[in-house]
Amino acid sequence: MDNAEFRRHGHDFVDWLADYMENIEDRPVMSRLNPGEVKSRIPVEAPAQAEPMDRIFDDFKNIILPGITHWQHPGWHAYFPANNSPASVLGEMLTAGLGVQGMVWQTSPAAAELEDAVLEWLRKMLGLPEGMSGVIQDTASTATLCALLSAREKATDFESNEKGLERGLTVYASREAHSSIEKGVKIAGYGRQNLRLIPTDAEFAVLPAKLEAAIGEDKTRGLRPACVVATLGTTSTTAVDPLRAVGEIARRHGVWLHVDAAYAGTAAILPEMRWMLDGAEYMDSFVFNPHKWMLTNFDCSAYFVKDPGPLLRTFEVHPEYLKTGVDPYVKNYRDWGIQLGRRFRALKLWFVIRSYGVDGLQAFVREHIRLAKLFESRVEAEPGFELMAPVRFGLVCFRLDDGRAPDAMNRVNRELLDRLNATGKVYLSHTVVNGKFTLRMVIGQRMTEERHVRAAWELIRTTAAGLLK
Repeated sequence: MDNAEFRRHGHDFVDWLADYMENIEDRPVMSRLNPGEVKSRIPVEAPAQAEPMDRIFDDFKNIILPGITHWQHPGWHAYFPANNSPASVLGEMLTAGLGVQGMVWQTSPAAAELEDAVLEWLRKMLGLPEGMSGVIQDTASTATLCALLSAREKATDFESNEKGLERGLTVYASREAHSSIEKGVKIAGYGRQNLRLIPTDAEFAVLPAKLEAAIGEDKTRGLRPACVVATLGTTSTTAVDPLRAVGEIARRHGVWLHVDAAYAGTAAILPEMRWMLDGAEYMDSFVFNPHKWMLTNFDCSAYFVKDPGPLLRTFEVHPEYLKTGVDPYVKNYRDWGIQLGRRFRALKLWFVIRSYGVDGLQAFVREHIRLAKLFESRVEAEPGFELMAPVRFGLVCFRLDDGRAPDAMNRVNRELLDRLNATGKVYLSHTVVNGKFTLRMVIGQRMTEERHVRAAWELIRTTAAGLLK
């Protein structure tokens, strides 16, 4: 492909994407294909000869697109959003065109220094403590693994990297914590048996007294408590752990405190939502995902640490072929995480923040919270429906309940979910709250407006009525 052809196709692709964004509401939210349908249309062998881009693009539209579930659809209410935005897409396009691999400062000084500057912007925007340093990871799962590994090293005086684990270390999180905690505990070598899932209160937040009791019990057994993970906005119900109480316990016992705010952390750009960060001075590490609720396309996860020292001591290696003459004076982000190779993720984030401004991002998040409260009010006012958890951010957990036996009611709600998603107009997901099958209505997609929320509620209400006839 020569430059003239690249230019032509590039214009065509941007035009197609602009049309896609403009008309996405006409598509069914969830793909209607069956397992194996896409793969069955892809040749078993790679082509021996070059194919024209027009043909490849036609196959994209005819083979790939039908198998896409549209995360950018205004009817997306399933999982926490993975929002993009025009500014983010344009920034990502430039990133791909530049082809930067920013493993060390010298391989692209702008990539390292923009990341440093933009993460400081984010720190201030969220009101995180002065002095916390940030780095972009791919996902919150990776950031949490970095925290678990750093906590492991600090708890063993940085010996486990050299000798392996010689003593049992324990990790603590609420029963509502994300599955990435369990996965990280396995990968980091703690062992799943050393993960303590602490009971929660009526609003699904961790119980500090139970946490302290578990830490004390492990100490008496000769185990070494290494890390506590607090969650601000759990996946099932957006529960918020009491950060100050948890932080005081972690400080008292010399345990690393990691805070997972992957989804809800973005809400801290609103001054009225910073209550959830009360006790932030106790955090050793904190993660939230701009690729969820901050209009920056996947992947882009912001990870902050109080002290970069343990992070660097955990991950840095210095092979001769990576050394440069400026190493003592710069940040080489290859030492701030697991990956050596690093994408230039800061560019799209920079584009987004500048394109919307802090005021614009605040208005965006604030509107979603308002719409969630609107939906909550509809559920509360409708006979036969019940709320299953407090509504703090953009998630409403609810279910249908007409008084049938619990198992029967669970089956009815599962059928309600399936019927709603089959319409193609909306896509919701589910969780289980206190043994009850529960629908999750997430309001956080960039293109979702009040009319979409009202239409979704009317669809839910009428579908439920038809189901109960």
